[in-house]
Amino acid sequence: MQVFKFGGASVNSVDAIKNMASIVSQHLDQPLVVVVSAMGKTTNLLEKIIPGVPKSDEERKQLIEQSKEYHLGIARQLLPNDDPTLERLHELFDQLNKTSSQKPTTYNFDYDQTVSFGEIISTTLISGYLNSIGISNIWIDIRNVIRTNENYREGIVDFETTRHQAQDVINSKFKIKNSKLIITQGFIAGTAAGTTTTLGREGSDYSASILSYSLDAESMTIWKDVPGFLNADPKFFHETIKINKIPFNEAIELAYYGASVIHPKTVKPIQNKGIRLNIKSFIDPTAEGSIIGPFDSIEPLTPLYIFKNNQLLISIQPKDFSFIAEDNLQTIFAVLAELNIRVNLMQNSALSFSFCIDYNEILLKRLRERLENDFRVVYNTGLQLITIRYYNQAIIDQIVAGRNILLQQRARTTTQLLVEN
Repeated sequence: MQVFKFGGASVNSVDAIKNMASIVSQHLDQPLVVVVSAMGKTTNLLEKIIPGVPKSDEERKQLIEQSKEYHLGIARQLLPNDDPTLERLHELFDQLNKTSSQKPTTYNFDYDQTVSFGEIISTTLISGYLNSIGISNIWIDIRNVIRTNENYREGIVDFETTRHQAQDVINSKFKIKNSKLIITQGFIAGTAAGTTTTLGREGSDYSASILSYSLDAESMTIWKDVPGFLNADPKFFHETIKINKIPFNEAIELAYYGASVIHPKTVKPIQNKGIRLNIKSFIDPTAEGSIIGPFDSIEPLTPLYIFKNNQLLISIQPKDFSFIAEDNLQTIFAVLAELNIRVNLMQNSALSFSFCIDYNEILLKRLRERLENDFRVVYNTGLQLITIRYYNQAIIDQIVAGRNILLQQRARTTTQLLVEN
């Protein structure tokens, strides 16, 4: 059995979906589970209609209509007019309208119930299209397979329950139905109570990894718009180097620092079972790509660059100007954990604690509300976090290019710099 993952860029248009279908059709010599993300930038749009976020009901309806026309426009070009998938898509957008118009509860809970529609809609459309062209497949709601706790927006996976459910639901489908292909969703999961959770932004890679682990897959493949694992994001570098082989531990480090090619939690489950991860190009499917596996070192060895834009630096000081001590840090981290805010870089001194996070206006507001009674909170927005692995001073000087450095940390092989854009 193999597990494939296709991200939003690989299914964002009629031609992209046809290309995906072509790739899938060439790998049906054994059972194949395909994990699919929301199409294009759908998740970004759905984040704007979470209860309590839109400025007006009219704005919310306009955004839903925009997403509906985008998906149905693609569906009408791919499906016959009488295909039942079209009716199902209309039903899903009606459900989305009801969900997004509900009274706000907590942001994290509302986020998961709303944003999860992106994956349900995309996989419904794609599964219907594949069946319509003779590529028989079974659509599965992954919320009935991957079990998490109720830590909304960053669900913690119950691997034992998930493994049993995956083998029961997915393996039984392969045995009963006359198909070697299952289409399911990335990013989303479910609780024991039947509510929807998500696995963290860009979490579809992690979904595929969880399934690979649970199903003892032979291999896992992520299909990207790049030729493999590159030493830098081509959006920032004109010339990049493809890394052919990456050790499991190295990939975990790079993902933790924010390498956009894989989600931070992706590698550990497959490492535990020795499942190799292929990163291949859906633009050039026959190209070799990159492999993450049980290797001793990176090949070739070269500096690696990771850039994270739209960063926020927050500095916290006790109002009485006492020292930042363990009890202060305990309070701060408890609030960060409660709000599910991931820290990208942190540093403390005698009088202050500073940390860098992804900018989110709503979470910043709630963080300040929780901390400003006891602490003085100041912050800077619009920053860039640069991580360089296998660095030297000349490389740092070239990348920083005279910009103001607000925060910097160095270790033997890795440096991180928070700079003004």
